[in-house]
Amino acid sequence: MSENTPLRLGIAGLGTVGTGVVKIVRQQADLLSARAGRDVVITAVSARDQSRDRGVSLSGYAWETDAVALAKRDDVDVFVELIGGDTGVAKDAVEAALILGKDVVTANKALLAHHGQALAEQAENNDSVIRFEAAVAGGIPVIKSLLEGLAGNEITRVMGVMNGTCNYILTNMEKSGRGFNALFDECAELGYLEADPNLDVGGIDAGHKLSLLAAIAFGTQVDFDAVELEGIQRIELQDINHAADMGFRIKLLGVTQMTGRGLEQRMTPCLVPVDSPLGQLEGGTNMVVIEGNHVEQVVLRGPGAGMGPTASAVMGDVMDIARGIRIPTFGVPAAKLTKAAAAKAATPAPFYLRVGLKDKPGAMAKIATILGEAGISIDRMRQLGHMDDTAPVLIVTHKCMRQTLDQALEAITKIDVVATAPVALRIENL
Repeated sequence: MSENTPLRLGIAGLGTVGTGVVKIVRQQADLLSARAGRDVVITAVSARDQSRDRGVSLSGYAWETDAVALAKRDDVDVFVELIGGDTGVAKDAVEAALILGKDVVTANKALLAHHGQALAEQAENNDSVIRFEAAVAGGIPVIKSLLEGLAGNEITRVMGVMNGTCNYILTNMEKSGRGFNALFDECAELGYLEADPNLDVGGIDAGHKLSLLAAIAFGTQVDFDAVELEGIQRIELQDINHAADMGFRIKLLGVTQMTGRGLEQRMTPCLVPVDSPLGQLEGGTNMVVIEGNHVEQVVLRGPGAGMGPTASAVMGDVMDIARGIRIPTFGVPAAKLTKAAAAKAATPAPFYLRVGLKDKPGAMAKIATILGEAGISIDRMRQLGHMDDTAPVLIVTHKCMRQTLDQALEAITKIDVVATAPVALRIENL
């Protein structure tokens, strides 16, 4: 195709992000053309409700009620999928576009987390590319950084806060003194939660993102099923306050690294130092930290969601395609992506433990004995004031393996002095 030929977009999904993309293309047409060396235009769109006022003119665009039909149109070069979901019409439409050799730009983290390998193979078989900057960390160009800017590095670790809703809840628990339930309800009122809230607070949304970054960073097939997931629902205000007393903050932290046992991927609540970049992260902002053998550490911080930031990420991918930049979906040809052995919590770490004990003599000693028999040494141990005949006990362990700790915690839950199930949070070394 000639460089002077316009790049024609078909946009499926006209929610917040899709509307933002339309606004950028309409309002900045001259800037896009100058930077791409060719015009970037929208020829057709698709959404469920054609009558809704989206605050931007859709005149001049062909309208398809079926996203698959949009993907198949002859006047669409790049299919922009902003519908969401790992099955149904989003998947069908993306596959239809790839079969016809069209390029795909998507913000659909779930689709790629569950079907990334198959879609990458399909794209390469049809000389197409899939770009998905908007699927991870909103407006932060983390995928582009891994694929291009840091391509000369062997990546050793990627970690970050990748769900703004969880970060909003955790930081505001500390600031306002309100509990999880109150802030969860506030997020629902503000429209911060997914239709299925567990995607946010259960860590699933962020886990999808982590699995994609792991594939790029380590040249492996996407394996979302291997991500260790734990949400923030069990975090209480007392955990927030106790962490602060020790110089930490609690974050839903994603970490992936290649270890001697295999690929470690975990999205779990962790304690991080309050004076670290991750510890200072406030509200709905996202942050991704990338460590490489030559660059050492790169910190990327920015808005993790919203119309402008996410539409900006979509357009970054569109502009690369317009410029003729063509990179395999996960950085190397799909056939060369290895299937990594999954390693659950393969690196040892200290842990923060909270367990409610009944007011009985020798209760703390029983806990200490079980941990000691498991080979877990205690750094600090503190019993707090009684509440309703229950005494919360706080323990900070020395470094241990999570698997060993889990076995000890299972034994702890079975003794007669335990009133509430233990909460265990990793203390992350940054």
